[in-house]
Amino acid sequence: MSKITFLGTASAVPDATHHNAHFILESGMRKVLVDCSGNPVVRLKEAGIDPLALTDVILTHFHPDHVSGLPLLLMDLWLMGREQSLVLHGLKADLERARGMLDLFDWDKWTGCYPVVFNALGSAEYMPVITDEELTIVASSVCHMIPAIGLRMTLPEGIVAYSTDTGPCDSVIRLAQDANVLIHEASGSMAGHTSAAEAGEVAAQAGVETLVLIHYPPEADPLELAAEAGEAFSGDVLVAEDLMALELN
Repeated sequence: MSKITFLGTASAVPDATHHNAHFILESGMRKVLVDCSGNPVVRLKEAGIDPLALTDVILTHFHPDHVSGLPLLLMDLWLMGREQSLVLHGLKADLERARGMLDLFDWDKWTGCYPVVFNALGSAEYMPVITDEELTIVASSVCHMIPAIGLRMTLPEGIVAYSTDTGPCDSVIRLAQDANVLIHEASGSMAGHTSAAEAGEVAAQAGVETLVLIHYPPEADPLELAAEAGEAFSGDVLVAEDLMALELN
């Protein structure tokens, strides 16, 4: 059974109970971390997931609340004795910045460090990210303040789409077309972002079954967010909470 665990759900400014938005997808032999904020090793352990079991990390864009935990994650895995390679996926420019960030910590001097494989993506639609017998992930550019990618994840149990940070966007609608679940940001109606009401409109246009709101201000009322999204969307609306698990069956 595939599962998504939300390691954080907050927009850019977190609080004590809402870490910045990132989650892990477990499907078959893959454990895929989507974005990398805060201290991922701590959050994975709190979720009951062995950090050493990670197979992939996807960076959706290079804002601090989505990438700041990367050097700490890679160092901690090295110190924990990881041996198998880790694949890091993202836009080419973002991976170049990630390398630069790691260079600040002299990661090339981490003696005996496991291999890190960089999978650089372009800027087209439906770019292949991961393809195996049990899991396919493709990425498309979305409408944020900087280059960013949303995801469409095809699992044995169905399809999950993720908007990442974006304004209301046709490419997100296409990524989410007829998906079982759309995980969509709900930061508010501002440049490069989406309100809960607008996320509901995107979900309705895409014809998804369930909308999960994420990347919202921690002080927001979840009931109000769900009600706003429900004005345009007649399907199920969930508001993600930190360490909430979404089982797909």
